Amino acid sequence: MKKFMFVTIAALTVFSYSAFAGGGKQSAEQGGLTLEKGVLSIGMEIGYPPFEYYDIDGKTPIGFDVELGKALAERLGLTPKFIDTAWDGIFAGVDANKYDCIISAVTITDERKEVFNFTQPYISSVQSIVMLKDSPVNIEKPEDLAGLRVTYQAETVSDIYVDKLIADGVKITAFEYDKVINCFDELKIGRVDAIMCDSPVAFYYVNTPDSPFEVVWQGDAEEQFGICLKKGNNDLTIKLDTALDEMFLDGTMQKLSEDIFNVDMVSVVKK
Repeated sequence: MKKFMFVTIAALTVFSYSAFAGGGKQSAEQGGLTLEKGVLSIGMEIGYPPFEYYDIDGKTPIGFDVELGKALAERLGLTPKFIDTAWDGIFAGVDANKYDCIISAVTITDERKEVFNFTQPYISSVQSIVMLKDSPVNIEKPEDLAGLRVTYQAETVSDIYVDKLIADGVKITAFEYDKVINCFDELKIGRVDAIMCDSPVAFYYVNTPDSPFEVVWQGDAEEQFGICLKKGNNDLTIKLDTALDEMFLDGTMQKLSEDIFNVDMVSVVKK
């Protein structure tokens, strides 16, 4: 879903949480399961609501992926550490051992699986088009975006989708931003006509109180998000997969989804 391309430069800022320091099922040793003894370090781009973004204090990461990271760390007997990094350097960061894994709405693709480890998927998504409720334009399919100003987050699957539409002859004026938040801000003030984004993000904005937005189209092809690790980090991949299995079985995953999205968006990946 969220992200697609790899670039090599990252700006990293570390935010640590110690709520789950004790009482886990397993423990890690430095140089063993994780990079830092007792810590699960998680890379994420904290600017992609409702998956990862800052609370109103501007300092505390919240969102689905944040809660998922906390729950996984607890089951492994580790303390979660969230490392905010620019998207265009997030994959380089895991390769350079800046963090143990990436939990940041990362789409599982065949190309990525060739160069990274992935866990099983934990949520699914489709591409969606969002517009203002009072828009005079009727959109029934992506090709109807011809002649409109369309925005999306750069270097994401939405970016790839819009590029393909343009390559296929749909005359779109494209506006790309580093943060999906900027896309919704621009649509709200009328600088663009439509947003292409992932469905969980779309419905998060649409379902907020007094939202001016509506989803006018959803694609058919599902994307699935997984946890990304450095290639060959098999031990931690297996531990995270086992923890995810437990969380699906005991209802934790469904509860996380319903708490954040107000709907179960995770069970479908286990069918």
